[in-house]
Amino acid sequence: MTRYQRLLLDLPQTPGTWLITGVAGFIGSNLLETLLELDQRVVGLDNFATGQPRNLEEVRRQVSPERWARFQFIRGDIRHLHDCRQALIFVPVATGGPPRPVEHVLHQAALGSVPRSLEDPITTNASNVDGFLNMLVAARDAGVESFTYAASSSTYGDHPGLPKVEEQIGRPLSPYAVTKYINELYADTFARSYGLHSIGLRYFNVFGRRQDPEGAYAAVIPKWTAAMLRGEEVFINGDGSTSRDFCYVDNAVQANLLAACASAEARNQVYNIAVGERTSLDRLFHTLRQNLAKNGVRYNQAPRYRDFRSGDVHHSQADIGKAQRLLGYAPQYDLQAGLARAMSWYIAQNLAPAPTSSRPHTQLAAR
Repeated sequence: MTRYQRLLLDLPQTPGTWLITGVAGFIGSNLLETLLELDQRVVGLDNFATGQPRNLEEVRRQVSPERWARFQFIRGDIRHLHDCRQALIFVPVATGGPPRPVEHVLHQAALGSVPRSLEDPITTNASNVDGFLNMLVAARDAGVESFTYAASSSTYGDHPGLPKVEEQIGRPLSPYAVTKYINELYADTFARSYGLHSIGLRYFNVFGRRQDPEGAYAAVIPKWTAAMLRGEEVFINGDGSTSRDFCYVDNAVQANLLAACASAEARNQVYNIAVGERTSLDRLFHTLRQNLAKNGVRYNQAPRYRDFRSGDVHHSQADIGKAQRLLGYAPQYDLQAGLARAMSWYIAQNLAPAPTSSRPHTQLAAR
């Protein structure tokens, strides 16, 4: 039995109280669903800058009413310290009982995207640096047991080595990468100065259900899949040889739960969260087309190549040995297995009617 399998058995026996920032986002909503299924109490914080109310609505449909009642939602912004402090108390409005302090923070809130940061570095910095510092201060003052945060593989910058090893980074290539590196520095300083236990997870190209395919900053897998489903052109930045280590979202969920419950020796460090494989964009294009064909969707167009995108790295692949050794991380899904699980969701979303409102569902327990 893996460490994660044991954790999945242990958590329902000792329900805890968790905060997920960016809960309406892609990874945040998957964390929410998993924790509610494990009978945990969850506070969610989001300002819907990039997160979607429909993600929370989908989680509500997936879990039982009893489990959904253990979720408290706060519409707030990590750039406001008051909102961060408020989110660290679980108030059981639906079930009654006394307020409970949050024990574990899973900090996912951020403005992602390298191109977005190049266009608007000030807003990216405000969310990713000022907001991160607010959450650290609030978590320190609340005395939380663990603080797990979303770091990024963009921190490796121009370092040419492959696979990427946590202790060897280069110069950042974008304002976004700078903000994520600053997060690591702040977390380390708070550990040394205040004893706040934290773990940073350097995500490598996470994909899966609830990942938005629309907009200028959409990730490559949902964006290309949606274009193929609509019979539109697919654009590849560069000559197609650019490669990435694609990681299915359930692997990222596993890493967050393991990090929150990690032993003392594993704390106050950063870890690569990926699969440890490298897939070129050309290979990804053909793999997506094959997966769609297995689901009865034919796409016969060739991709169109264009200039390499500023701020991107050419190749990325993770060494996950440290996470395996200290966290017990054991990714369950490679690219093929992840796409097999995600493709039906992508297809269903493309066929579903567009939502008529951007407001949260009225049954969200908000405060």
